Amino acid sequence: MLPWYAIESGFWGFGWLATYPDAATAPAALQAAIHETRWLWPLLLALGLPVPALFGHRLGGILVLAGGLVGIFYLFLQGFLIGIRGWSLPGLEAVFGTVRPQEGFGAGALVTGTVFLLLIAAGMARRGAMRGDQFLVGSIALVAASILLFVFFPVAAVLLEAAIDATGGFSVTALVGRLSTEDIWSLGCFAQQNYCGVFWNSLWLAVACGITTTLLGLAFALLHKRTGFRAKGLLRLLAILPIITPPFVIGLGIILLFGRSGVATSLISDLFGIPPSRWIYGFSGLLLVQTLAFTPIAYLVLIGVVEGISPSMEEAAQTLRADRWRTFRTVTWPLLRPGLANAFLIGFVESLADFGNPLVLGGNFDVLSTDIFFAIVGSQNDPGRAAALSMVLLFLTLSAFVLQRQWLGRRSYTTISGKGDSGLPVALPRGLRVAIYAVTLPWLAFTIVLYLMILVGGFVRSLGLNNTPTFQHYVTAFGIDWGPNGLLWTGRAWPSFFTTIELAAIAAPLTAIIGLLTAYLLNRQHFFGKNSFEFMTMLSFAIPGTVIGVSYIVAFNVPPIELTGTGLILVICFVFRNMPVSIRAGLATLSQIDKSLDECSLTLRHGSFATMRRVILPLVRPAIIASLVYAFVRAITSVSAVIFLVSAQYNLATAYIVGRVEISDFGVAIAYSSVLIVCMLAAIGLIQLGVGEQRRARRVITTPAALEAAS
Repeated sequence: MLPWYAIESGFWGFGWLATYPDAATAPAALQAAIHETRWLWPLLLALGLPVPALFGHRLGGILVLAGGLVGIFYLFLQGFLIGIRGWSLPGLEAVFGTVRPQEGFGAGALVTGTVFLLLIAAGMARRGAMRGDQFLVGSIALVAASILLFVFFPVAAVLLEAAIDATGGFSVTALVGRLSTEDIWSLGCFAQQNYCGVFWNSLWLAVACGITTTLLGLAFALLHKRTGFRAKGLLRLLAILPIITPPFVIGLGIILLFGRSGVATSLISDLFGIPPSRWIYGFSGLLLVQTLAFTPIAYLVLIGVVEGISPSMEEAAQTLRADRWRTFRTVTWPLLRPGLANAFLIGFVESLADFGNPLVLGGNFDVLSTDIFFAIVGSQNDPGRAAALSMVLLFLTLSAFVLQRQWLGRRSYTTISGKGDSGLPVALPRGLRVAIYAVTLPWLAFTIVLYLMILVGGFVRSLGLNNTPTFQHYVTAFGIDWGPNGLLWTGRAWPSFFTTIELAAIAAPLTAIIGLLTAYLLNRQHFFGKNSFEFMTMLSFAIPGTVIGVSYIVAFNVPPIELTGTGLILVICFVFRNMPVSIRAGLATLSQIDKSLDECSLTLRHGSFATMRRVILPLVRPAIIASLVYAFVRAITSVSAVIFLVSAQYNLATAYIVGRVEISDFGVAIAYSSVLIVCMLAAIGLIQLGVGEQRRARRVITTPAALEAAS
């Protein structure tokens, strides 16, 4: 009954009902019978194959499975072979004759494809898979199919696009030519020339960022857990701010401080006579701003690692007469190794994927993420080059994952036996403690000053040039007036703000549902291909956002899956970019819930769906809230992936701010960013108030302050 092809004006507007069932809105049966799309008839036959199973046919399971397999294979086969110009492959026209062009899949095709997928799951369950539990088999099938469709397929499409030549054919020569250009691999900077290739620029910056963020994150984690530092609430704020801040806002703050007309630059020039320069634009500025942006993430990773180190291990070392330096070097530092590797990996990948800060502060220092962007939207308009650069960027991130696993090897770093550990943490060596204070406190002060500058920048006409106080930037972005018919949202930023909130609110629960369902399957079930399934779920974390954006443009810009320019493609992008974090949150919570609770429910003849709904979901409430918060916040602050996917109808807050930055309208950009930060803080505060803070019961022997004083 639903339209088989996509409705140009949108399905949910229901304007298509006025012309239903014409050639644009007819369902598959009428398309085949009336509108000359006879190739759709086999889909109806595939839907008929499972019918004998309704009457208890002995081959029912095989027929259900066969109907699903045949149907989903033929659905995509005809979708890819017949496009908007007829046959996609020229040779087919000579064999089968001309056919009517067809548009991308619509609501009818989506429902039919889902039915075929569930038929496959039902057939496998009838054949004994997962002890005949259709819910479990269907869940695995839906999650795996969605990842294949929205992660693997786009990445494969962008890799293929890099090998398409000017005539539209596949060419290895075109691929090699795009991958071997001098601007990618040049080492001219080592020969005292002005530049290196974007590969080396991105690699050096990512390595440096990984090192600095890891060391600073470790220093803050040790400051929090192993010293008597009292302002720990300030550290928590430091950890939250970069997550709720649009990625390029810190870059704007750096410009306000150290740009040619920056506050700090002017002050230094007046006091010491040092002329203003552009040192902040390039490698040094990018390293500074990325370290500011990603150090809190490393701190969040490492604080749990530091807290998890068993004090009894360190006490044992001291019992054997090891001094504090030797204890730290031989016991504490080795146990930090997995956390350090993860923190470095996150800093490395985040630097490679960062788009906003290189756009603001890159100057002549080109990196892969911005080159990919300009290859798509710039004067080049060369999707093939963007795809080739995406391949290089993907190679770097996946290589980092492989090297991290090789470095950690198969050693065990477990120190917690499951019993309470009430040992006394060993005080840090005095020299190390002094060094931590000397590094972290100035850095903390600098971060606070930077965010204050960002806040002040929205209330003056042009910070550093014209410091006259004004509310004009906020009025321009978020002005409200009263007209004859009520409120008028006169601010220019309101449309993008409302669109962003709406799409983020749709994507957040979907992300939590898919992520927690996947975590349940990975933690509670055993099935063939489980390791491959887990790898699939985490792949989207390893793919930089810029590559995801380009791959979605390449894969979903033409039939059979035509999504560009819609709000749906933005929601899908949000869901599959943020899903790995939701999965990890679910796994962490489920690992603390005894499986005997599930077994009790199953023993009482409740199915797996009822068990998950009535037993698991109430116990994973903290993970649900964490997933919702993270997915909502990251959807609002995302830029690298969605910058390619926004449209005039579905413009997002970050894309609007990037547009303001490109025309040097920093005041409005800062005002908008400040509003987003306040909104995110309010949302997190309300959630904390509603959910409360879960505290771990642990017997405290002494406080870090007392420990430090005793040392």
